[in-house]
Amino acid sequence: MGFVTKEKFLSKDFFITYAWLLGGCFVFALGAVMFAEPYGFAPGGTYGLSMVFHHLWGWETEIAALCMDVPLLLLGIYFLGGMFGVKTIICTFAIPAFMRLIHYLYGYDALLEPGITDRTLLNEQLLSAIFGGIVYGIGIGMIFKARATSGGSDIISMILNKYTHISLGTLVIIVDCTITLSTVVAFGDWRLPMYSWIIVFIEGKVIDLVIDGAAVHKTLMIVTDKLDPVKDVIIKDINRGATLLPAVGMYRGESRNMIYTILTRREMMILRHRIAEIDPEAFINVIDSKEILGRGFKPLKES
Repeated sequence: MGFVTKEKFLSKDFFITYAWLLGGCFVFALGAVMFAEPYGFAPGGTYGLSMVFHHLWGWETEIAALCMDVPLLLLGIYFLGGMFGVKTIICTFAIPAFMRLIHYLYGYDALLEPGITDRTLLNEQLLSAIFGGIVYGIGIGMIFKARATSGGSDIISMILNKYTHISLGTLVIIVDCTITLSTVVAFGDWRLPMYSWIIVFIEGKVIDLVIDGAAVHKTLMIVTDKLDPVKDVIIKDINRGATLLPAVGMYRGESRNMIYTILTRREMMILRHRIAEIDPEAFINVIDSKEILGRGFKPLKES
């Protein structure tokens, strides 16, 4: 599962990628400090859980999240190998560092309401959830744009995916929903998980827009002279299947092979970047796929 790629050190792509990465970490921290944390929202992930700890016991959100993220990173390396790379390590430490900086400069109050003394303020809570989802989505989208992952609870999902073969998307939902529901136990207020789910829903839509396109999956048709290296990236690194189709170029009448595969947005970005490195002369057609039915995707019986 190759969600992390390497850029040539100090190249233009290197600076652009890490600008997206650090910018995404900063925007994510803004969403956490100004919109989610003040109201006790827990929109999944280790940061959602650490916000619950913050309101229950006064723990600093960023410190609690860091204390969870570092062991999870080590577990991920142990169970899954060194697949996360330097970008995930940077995210693990950059997000809490930015949160600490924002707390120092701004404080702990909600942006749309001074203080958190009254959790019955529906308008302020709802607006914070909406804006929080937008800001979170921009931040996470920028991190994905850098071809990276922020780690955290995603690592739990990846480990479970390896040993249970339940789809990664399903496991992410299960883990995040469990964390979100913890706010009911912590605060006894059923509205908090509802607001948190609003954040998660809007966040997902905004991520789509940041990455470019609202389609959940992308269908790729690839013609390349470097068939084996590209095949290895799809099957071994991204851990997806593909179909090899015979094709004939109409201009020269040459027989070629065309790779047909379906990927998520993030996987598509990884593959596109790798193909550009392997075969700059390759031809790639990317098509938005609104619904994918069958093995590895949505079961036919659920359609």
